[in-house]
Amino acid sequence: MRSPLWAPWRMEYLLANKDRPRCIFCDYPAEPSSNHRERLVLLANEHGAVLLNRYPFASGHLLVVPRAHVARLEELEDDAYDALFRLVRETQKRLKNAVGAQALNIGINLGEAAGAGIAEHLHVHIVPRWAGDTNFMPVIADVRVMPQYLDETYRRLHPHFADLPGISPL
Repeated sequence: MRSPLWAPWRMEYLLANKDRPRCIFCDYPAEPSSNHRERLVLLANEHGAVLLNRYPFASGHLLVVPRAHVARLEELEDDAYDALFRLVRETQKRLKNAVGAQALNIGINLGEAAGAGIAEHLHVHIVPRWAGDTNFMPVIADVRVMPQYLDETYRRLHPHFADLPGISPL
């Protein structure tokens, strides 16, 4: 007999209203910094923000977003484009050091058909990877095993971003 693998936190995502009246990538970084930890905003500055993905593919899955509310790379002004990818470069370096990742996946899903959950606001995914971190669970059971709670991941990453402008309070 098979035993169930319980993942009750997935229900929040499955039942969530996907018709968002507002953009979380615009709103969350703009909220007072006292709300940032609850909103999983690690850093917010004039050009962009770094957030933990609330529904991660792996522990430490981060999202880097520009402040400009645009859906496509070509819609970013040159200075916003440069600032976004400087922030991506800083974020990936710090994430790798913080979690001891052996590798990283960095990608952008441009458009809903490409897999973007929030297609109207461009964002870059940075996912830490380790040798052997994928196994039969996602393939056979369509389940991801997350070894760390989001709040613990936030606390672990925070000191690695402390010297950047816009760091949110712990």
